[in-house]
Amino acid sequence: MNAATQIETVATASADQPLFAPVPETTLPDGTVVPAFQVAKYLSGQDDAGKMIVSESVAPWVEINYHDAKAAAVAAGLQLITETQWLAIAHDIASQDINWTGGKVGEGSLFQGLRKWTVEEAQAGDFVSPDPDERRWFELSNGARIYDFPGNAFSWVFDDVQGDDDGLIAKPFAAESPSLATAPYPSMEKGMGYRPIAGSDWSGDALVRGGCWYSYGYAGAFGLLSGWPVSEDDNVGFRCTK
Repeated sequence: MNAATQIETVATASADQPLFAPVPETTLPDGTVVPAFQVAKYLSGQDDAGKMIVSESVAPWVEINYHDAKAAAVAAGLQLITETQWLAIAHDIASQDINWTGGKVGEGSLFQGLRKWTVEEAQAGDFVSPDPDERRWFELSNGARIYDFPGNAFSWVFDDVQGDDDGLIAKPFAAESPSLATAPYPSMEKGMGYRPIAGSDWSGDALVRGGCWYSYGYAGAFGLLSGWPVSEDDNVGFRCTK
């Protein structure tokens, strides 16, 4: 894979439309400050030549393992989204009225995306579910939108909280870990998605966030699972930041 060519591919696409959303500096509830960054609005895709692209009209690149996803991001001059970056986005999302089914923060639930098995595989960003409850976009505090944060396909995440140098989980989840404590409501309530209990030890695994097209209540902006880093499943993709 030619890194220079791939960087050009991503940059050219970005010139045509705003494919990256700015995420403002965010302070998580535990005081962790996450610097401002940009996140791809869509899950990473793959073109006919096997190069990574960001596009609303290309289905997510799934059946890719954690290591290859991380390498593809780096080859494109980007990085795999980190745990603190994911939490910054989720925290921002949960603070906006527009992202709640009841129209106000805490009323109803956070939208959970494409998760009810209305489709049989991950969809391109421009697909519209026939079920309005499967709304696929969230709006950030600055008005930028991000798609499929929960739902459609899970995302590999580089763990910069519990992780080792490779971003793999290296210790149990502490009760005060922002991975568990940032969500404003308990696991599986109000659209949070599933997350494990404190003390769960997934060492050696890679973080998997969000949800997929058949996750139902397990899907959510704060949804947290894990996977073997060499697994290549059809419901797990990745998202890049810069």
